[in-house]
Amino acid sequence: MNRMFQQCENPKLMSDNKPKLTRRTEQFISDDRRVITRLLVPGDAERIRGIIDRILNLSHEQASGQLDEVMRNFSGRHRNVVGIFDRSAREILQIAPVDTVLTEQQRMLVGAYFTMEYAIEAAALFNPSIVPHMDQSGMEDGACRFILSLRATGEGHISSIAFRTGVVDARGNITFEELSPYVASVMPDRDAIKDKYQFFLKLIEMGGYNEQAGHIIDELPDRFTAIDLQHVVAELRQGVTGDTDFEDAAESMIWLAHSNYQLSYPTDCPISEMVIFPVTENESRGIEDARFVRFVDDDGSVTYYGTYTAYNGFHILPQILTTKDFRRFHIMTMNGKCVQNKGMALFPRKVGGKFMMIGRLDNENLFLMRSSNVRFWNDATKLRGPEQPWEIIQIGNCGSPIETEHGWILLTHGVGPMRRYCIGAMLLDLDNPSKIIASASRPLIEPNEKEREGYVPNVVYTCGALRHNGQLLIPYAVSDSATTFANIAIDDLLDFITS
Repeated sequence: MNRMFQQCENPKLMSDNKPKLTRRTEQFISDDRRVITRLLVPGDAERIRGIIDRILNLSHEQASGQLDEVMRNFSGRHRNVVGIFDRSAREILQIAPVDTVLTEQQRMLVGAYFTMEYAIEAAALFNPSIVPHMDQSGMEDGACRFILSLRATGEGHISSIAFRTGVVDARGNITFEELSPYVASVMPDRDAIKDKYQFFLKLIEMGGYNEQAGHIIDELPDRFTAIDLQHVVAELRQGVTGDTDFEDAAESMIWLAHSNYQLSYPTDCPISEMVIFPVTENESRGIEDARFVRFVDDDGSVTYYGTYTAYNGFHILPQILTTKDFRRFHIMTMNGKCVQNKGMALFPRKVGGKFMMIGRLDNENLFLMRSSNVRFWNDATKLRGPEQPWEIIQIGNCGSPIETEHGWILLTHGVGPMRRYCIGAMLLDLDNPSKIIASASRPLIEPNEKEREGYVPNVVYTCGALRHNGQLLIPYAVSDSATTFANIAIDDLLDFITS
C-alpha cells in the first residue's frame, strides 16, 4: 500500500446527541519521497563563479564520471532531469556570467551542482479543499470525479499546493486515482500578459504611484508582459540616472509585475504530479490554505478560482488564482481595503449580480464581502463574531459556501480554549447572505483522541467540502499533520444547524 495513503479503523457513527456525521476510513499522510527540484544558490556571485571554475577545471574523465553518476542517481526521480539541469544552468549563469563557452557536458554539470531536491510534504499534508473535476466523462450513474487540493509543507515550513484526483460513487465510497511517481513544478511564463489598467489601480492602492511611475505607465501598451516593463524601465533609466523617485517607482512596478504571473503545465502532466510552489518574493515562505471553488458565471461558463495567502516571512498577501483546466493558472494579487487577512472564500456564483466572498478582515470576525470585480474588494459587512464557547478566540470560514434550496451552508472554524480548533456550520439566506438563518450551537467536527496529536495539536480544519447525492463530503486536516474525510447527509446537517 502506498505510504501516503492508508486506511484508518472502521468508520464510527457518532452518538445521537451529536451530529449524524460519519468519520470515513480514508486518510492521507505526508510522504517525504515526493520531491521537486529547486535552484541552489550557495552564496554571492563571487562564490558562484569560484564553484563554476572548479567544475570547469575537472578533467574530461572526472566530469564524465561525475555526470554519469548524477544521471544514474536522479534521472529516475524526475521526468526530465536534463531539462531541469539546463534550466538551473541558465538561471545561475545569469547571476554569475562566465566568459568561457561551455560544452554540453560542462553545462549539464553546472546545472547539476546548482540544483537541489526539496521534499514538498516531508513535514505535513493538510488543509484540503475539494471541487468537481472538469472532466466527468466515463463516470457511472451518480458518481463524481473530483480534484482535491492540499497544503504540502516541507523543510523550513515552506508550503505549496499539491493535488490528488479521485471518484466518489453514488453510495459515497471514495477511490483515488493512481498517483504519479513524479512531482512537477514550473516557473512563471515570461510572456504572460498583464492588463495596464488593473496594474495601474493596484499600483495606486499599494502607494507605489508617483510622477515617474506615470511616465513608465505611459510607455507601456494596454496589455504588456514583465519583459516589456523591464525594457521600458531600462530605456527610461538612461535619461534619469540617479533619480531616486524613478528607481523607487521602477522597483515597485517590477515587484508588482512579478507578483502577478502565469504557470503552464504540459498537457500530459497528471494533475497529481503538479505542485504550485512559491516562485515570487511575496510567497517565499509559503503558499497557505488554498480554498478552491467551481464558479459558474451568469452565462453558464465555468472558472475555477482559488484564494490563498502568500507569506514572505514578515507579511501576508492575499492572492487569487484562476484556471479553466488545471493546466494553466493565472496568479494575481487581490486588491481593496477589505483584503486584509487570511481565509477568504468565494461563493460559487454571483448573488444579486455581485461576486460574494466570506472573509475575516480583523483576524476575529466573519465578514460578507461584495464586489463587481473578483480582484477588487472594498465593501464588507460584519456577518458574525465569536459567540459559542468553542470559538471565543476567533471564527473563520472553512471554504466556499455550499448552495442548497434552503440556503447557503457555510462551514466555519472556531478557536477555543487551549487553541483548540473545531469545525462548525451556519445557514445563510440564498438571496441575502448577510442574513443568518441559523448557526450551530455545537461543533460539527471536533478533534477526538486519535486526531488531536500532530504537528499542531488539537486542530481539525478544512478549506472546502463537496455536495454530492444529498451528502456533504468533508475532507479535513487533523492537527496539521494528515488529511481524512467525513460525510453527513445534507438534511441531517440542516437539522443539526437549526436545532
